[in-house]
Order: sequence, then structure tokens, then C-alpha cells
Amino acid sequence: MKAIVKSELQTRTTGGAYFSLAITAFGGLGIEVLYAFFLEPYLYGAPMQEWTPLQTILHWILTCATWGVWGCHLIRTARNNYCLDLLAPKKRLKPRQRMLALLFVVVAVALSAIDWNGLKIVREFQNKGLLLFSFQYLYYAFETLLFLLIVLFGQKACEVWLDNRFPASLQGKIPYGGIICGLTWGLAHTFTKGSLTAGLWGILWGFMMGSACLVVNKDIRKAWLVMFLMFAF
Repeated sequence: MKAIVKSELQTRTTGGAYFSLAITAFGGLGIEVLYAFFLEPYLYGAPMQEWTPLQTILHWILTCATWGVWGCHLIRTARNNYCLDLLAPKKRLKPRQRMLALLFVVVAVALSAIDWNGLKIVREFQNKGLLLFSFQYLYYAFETLLFLLIVLFGQKACEVWLDNRFPASLQGKIPYGGIICGLTWGLAHTFTKGSLTAGLWGILWGFMMGSACLVVNKDIRKAWLVMFLMFAF
């Protein structure tokens, strides 16, 4: 009986409902802007560029805590309101899928190495030292969670809206969520980093991450790991 109710609820849920969850996930990322440019400069008496290492770490801790609560709320809302359980077990990956996921990681790391003139993880460690590096990568882990939710909810929204317009062989295989992630989280880098190039890289990364998410069956655990490796290394 519960399975029937769940199926009926998912059928009635509109693409707009899922898309609102994707935009809410993106809004969660935007909270950091309020912290970094308004709240914390007032508290610390200095702009972000002049913060001490301790103030930078406190910023990352505050941001991670906010993102963690935000992400858990969205996952719970999707399950309770729309019967979309992102934490439900998925089928095991086939060898071909594992190879494709690894390929996405390798390509992403190679592109990142071009952008950073070396491995990002090495450059980050050299620039920040062990303490700042550790908190920086904790920050990346929580950031990955939120842009993963943009991908998953955006993918679900567009599948509801668009999949029936394509042949069955293409349904569920177009990385809509990656496109939405690139156009939100990716383009936001244009403003936060003051660089159009950063925004274009973000669009490319979003598309690749959305594609990788499909490769691992939209499994939130596996997708998080693959995207984290793609983004942080």
C-alpha cells in the first residue's frame, strides 16, 4: 500500500517542485556570500582578503555547518514531501560504469591541472599549509554536497518535464542536472571570482559532473565521491 501511495505521489509531483529544490540548493551556496561580504567583515572589522588564518577557518566552519544543515533539510524534504528518497540503495555499478566514472575523474583532474598549472590538491597544500588545507578540503566536501543536490533535483525536474519528448533510448541519459548546475553554481563563479573564465570552467565542470552522476545511477553516495574527486583534486 505504501509503495502505491509513494508511486502516486511521485507521479503527481511536478517538475517545478523538484526544480524549486534545485534552486533552493543553489540558494544554500549563496548564503556564503552573505557571510563573507556582509556579516563576517562586520564582525571581524576587515574584508575577506585581510582575514587572519583563524578567521578564515571560522568562516569555513560556519559555512560547512550551514551547508550541512541545508543539505539535510533538502534531502528530508524530498523524501517526506515528494517520496524521493535520495538515500535509498541503488543497484550495483557494472564494470563499464566504474570505468566511465574513473574516466570522468581523470579528465577532470587533467583539466584542473591545466587551470592550476599543477595538481589542484598539491597547489592548495603548498599555498595554505596543513591546517588551512584541511579546513579548505572540509569546505570542498560540503560544497560538493550542495552542487550534487542541484544536479539531482535539476535532473529529476527536467526528466518530468522533458523525457517524454525523447525516444525511450535517450530517457534518463541526458545530463539535465549538470546543465542546470553549470548555469547556476558554475556561472556564479564569474561573480564570486571576478572572472568570466572561472564561470566558463564552472559550466564545463557542471556538465561533466551531471554526466558522471548519471553514470553512477544517480546514487548520492557514489556521485558525491566521484564529484568530490573531480572538483577537489
